Amino acid sequence: MESKKDKFFEKLFLVAAIYDFALGILFFFLYRFIFNFFNITIPDYPAYLQMSAAFVIAMGVGYYFVYKNLYRNIDLVKLGVVYKFAYSSVAIYFYFTNIANLVFLWFAVFDIIFMIFFIWFLVYAATKTDRRYLTWK
Repeated sequence: MESKKDKFFEKLFLVAAIYDFALGILFFFLYRFIFNFFNITIPDYPAYLQMSAAFVIAMGVGYYFVYKNLYRNIDLVKLGVVYKFAYSSVAIYFYFTNIANLVFLWFAVFDIIFMIFFIWFLVYAATKTDRRYLTWK
């Protein structure tokens, strides 16, 4: 039987999946509109931006896998912590060195919030002794 915390974390990873998948899709297909809307100079080589967006889409799919089975896909959560930390660190650095627009700082703030929840889940999952992560769902 799933606990209330399990249900909370399932919903968290569904939100994370939708957030990253949608954000990746938007930046992959509508980067010109988004950059123009926020008055950001479009990069000389937008393919690099689209490659990053494709990675965000892939992470969204990974969080969907976690949503479907929290414990079996726990390593994707660990990867998510690394990804959220890496993006947030770079975005914050670029913002405070006047290289990135404020919108990217906001994405970093959201990612830090997700990262904290992901770490909370990893701490919680470490207390489980029934080895549920080994079962398919």
